Amino acid sequence: MSGFDDRENAFENKFAHDAEMQFKAEARRNKLVGLWAAELMGKDDPAAYAKEVIKADFEEAGHEDVYRKLSGDLGDLADEATIRAKMAECMVQAKAQLMDEA
Repeated sequence: MSGFDDRENAFENKFAHDAEMQFKAEARRNKLVGLWAAELMGKDDPAAYAKEVIKADFEEAGHEDVYRKLSGDLGDLADEATIRAKMAECMVQAKAQLMDEA
């Protein structure tokens, strides 16, 4: 294999790895924000609610589907700025957790 082929394979592998890590980070973020929301709502089974939030992310591309789920479920318990700030905070936390696991 030529040096060019090796380099191309390395780039493809890096792209695949980065995409996988982004997916894992988003799923972890959704779980964390779901647990936070479940606590605010006083849910008896926070883990079950967190799974609902994770599933909501598969409705469309991006994270607006997750925001809509949280916003609809939380109602007056949290405003848009609070939910979006918590989602951003949980993304940072999720990425840190994944890095610690690696």
